[in-house]
Amino acid sequence: MAHPTHPTDSKAAIVTGGTAGIGLAAARLLIERDWRVLVVGRDPKRLGEALDTLGGKAQGCSADVSKPDGPGAIVAACMRAFGHIDVLINNAGVAPLVPLAQHTPGLIDQCYATNAIGPAKLILAAWPYLSASKGRVVNVSTMATRDPYPGFFAYASSKAGVELMVKSIASEGQAAGVRAFAVAPGATETSMFRALFDEEAVPSSDVLDPKTVATIIVDCATGDRDGDNGKTIEVTPGG
Repeated sequence: MAHPTHPTDSKAAIVTGGTAGIGLAAARLLIERDWRVLVVGRDPKRLGEALDTLGGKAQGCSADVSKPDGPGAIVAACMRAFGHIDVLINNAGVAPLVPLAQHTPGLIDQCYATNAIGPAKLILAAWPYLSASKGRVVNVSTMATRDPYPGFFAYASSKAGVELMVKSIASEGQAAGVRAFAVAPGATETSMFRALFDEEAVPSSDVLDPKTVATIIVDCATGDRDGDNGKTIEVTPGG
């Protein structure tokens, strides 16, 4: 789906998990700031629908960051579309809610591949281009890393890894001018969250709007929060 249609002097961002929720909101905000955006999603149908909601102002890449060929395909798609990479937003994630005793090796593999290993490999694949552009990485974590809800054994532990990644990037990226941030939201009004918790369990009044979280992500991506380089920014309802 990616093909060059924009000037290469425009800022370009990759947003994984960009077909709904926080990722889609972040893509929309970046477009409003005149950024070029590559929206990444596993499901071609949902990806097409997301691109339609963005008014055809974004490019799409159907890829799975957890698969061996996913990170390379995503970076190649962005380079074909825009010629450079200024920001990588690692937002894709899976969050199974399963009692620890019922976790399986396959479930743990899935969580770590999507939530930690995939993002790490994507950072590695994008690193030469981020170094060239003095770019930024934004990893989306979760408040579950602080106080895991019962059933989030694999989810919370795998997401903790993306927070440590930004500390390493902030340190090792200094020479190249690359900055990194993690954003850890609490409960957020997304389809993934509502598949786990209904309104009775967690009322809307206790849940974040995806745009609230996306605004912080985009502020990190565009340089408005460079003072938080290497940090994890916690976002909670009413916080």
